[in-house]
Amino acid sequence: MFTHPIDYADDAHGRILGELTLDDCPANIETGDTVCRSGRLSLQSGQQLDLVLTHSPATAGFMYLHQMPVQSHLFELLDLPMPSPAPAQLALPGQIILGAPRTNLVGSAIRDAMSSPPFRAAVAAGSQDEVVVLPVLREGAKFQMAEALYGIAGYYCDEAILDSHHVFDPSVPRYHRRVETTILKDQDISPRQREGKRLAIVGDSIASGIVMLGVLGHVGRRFDNIDQIEIVAPFATLRGLARLALYAPTRFRIRVHVFETLLNALPPDYYYSAHYPQPGFHIRPDLEEQYREWWGTDADGNYIADTACAGYGWAEAFFNPRKQLQMIDDQLSERHGLTIAEVVRRNLVQAKRNGDLV
Repeated sequence: MFTHPIDYADDAHGRILGELTLDDCPANIETGDTVCRSGRLSLQSGQQLDLVLTHSPATAGFMYLHQMPVQSHLFELLDLPMPSPAPAQLALPGQIILGAPRTNLVGSAIRDAMSSPPFRAAVAAGSQDEVVVLPVLREGAKFQMAEALYGIAGYYCDEAILDSHHVFDPSVPRYHRRVETTILKDQDISPRQREGKRLAIVGDSIASGIVMLGVLGHVGRRFDNIDQIEIVAPFATLRGLARLALYAPTRFRIRVHVFETLLNALPPDYYYSAHYPQPGFHIRPDLEEQYREWWGTDADGNYIADTACAGYGWAEAFFNPRKQLQMIDDQLSERHGLTIAEVVRRNLVQAKRNGDLV
């Protein structure tokens, strides 16, 4: 097993201490395989949190590199001229899968994550009337969880969109933001139906855990009898999960389903969430090596992948492609003196040297 210590400063409890444990991965994973990896967080204060990490072609393309058809519209967004000669495809990181292609890919990846044996067992333990699907706006609205659940179990389940988001608040130590839950669109679920709910499937990524903790509190107030929550979080940081383990309402049994690997959370606000370089975090360490090679180093020799946020604008990648690229540029410029166009350009130059352009 892979283990990693948990030791985070926490303003309410001094420190969050414990250990992450991830089960061993299969020795030989063939191209196209879907593989699940179980894990858990165990805190010294006694709380635990179960995890399931999923690898598939879709989750890997979302988290590491993917082959993208070379399109003039994408190069226009990147503010780059079309390469000449132009390759049929170009390796790009998941951060710049934008708009509709991102929605298509995440839908496939969500289905793979929700097809794991633990998830199937949780759903099969109850009837479709006992399940409620809760996508969290804005990112979770693109996850297609109800569609995935129908494909997996054939269930017709109630779905209610939850609007819960960060609000800047400088009075909050360390994080400088709090959660605001403005609406849960569950008006079509009658009080009697609400009483019958036992399992909630919640969809949203987890950075600091602030939003997810707010979501769980709201779910607890609206659904008296839910006792199990399956969280589908494409991105999830170890820090955010540790806070979730510590502060989540004790009435819930919680399991978190994550794509590929857990993420680091970078100061000062612990929102930007980069890959851990240690191979043990990754079901496919070879894909992490390719990802790190693509990002390369800056002029000072610093590895860009150590600070490249897996999400950057998070929802903006789905809804506002230009804003997503601007956020990437702002961070790359501040941390490494580069733009995303410059990183793409140097990968094109390297591909040409390698004879990969046709």
